[in-house]
Amino acid sequence: MEHLWWPDIPVWEKILRSVVIYLFILLAFRFTGKRQVGQLTPFDLVLLLIISNVVQNAIIGNDNSLGGGIIGAVTILLLNYLMVAVTYRFKPFRRLMAGEPTLLVHDGRVLHDKMARERITMEDLDAALRKAGLASVEKVRYAVLEENGQISVIPKSS
Repeated sequence: MEHLWWPDIPVWEKILRSVVIYLFILLAFRFTGKRQVGQLTPFDLVLLLIISNVVQNAIIGNDNSLGGGIIGAVTILLLNYLMVAVTYRFKPFRRLMAGEPTLLVHDGRVLHDKMARERITMEDLDAALRKAGLASVEKVRYAVLEENGQISVIPKSS
């Protein structure tokens, strides 16, 4: 019954494993693009599922106890809370973690180099234009890929 509640590995190791994996995944996804969860492609979803399965063993180690799972989960939740608090209070850290907006269209001209760097397709841009009620890129003053993955569109003045 003791193995049910108490981790088979030291608590400090359980916490360290959770911290390392959390930071690794946070940085890996930070530097792979700005897509929002609602914009995930089937490929992105498969990637998330596979990564979660791959890193699970790195977090739990040799331990399947309830206590170990709770320790790992609480550690990750606390890290997330800390990350949100730090990015809220410190603008340089927020910029590092969230990135900066990227200009995709300027005065009706598509900036293809920036679109390619952010892996935004013309179909993605066209969808954002339609959502903003615009039929063509020529009617766009600015289109900006925001830090959260959404594309903001500012039309030209009539």
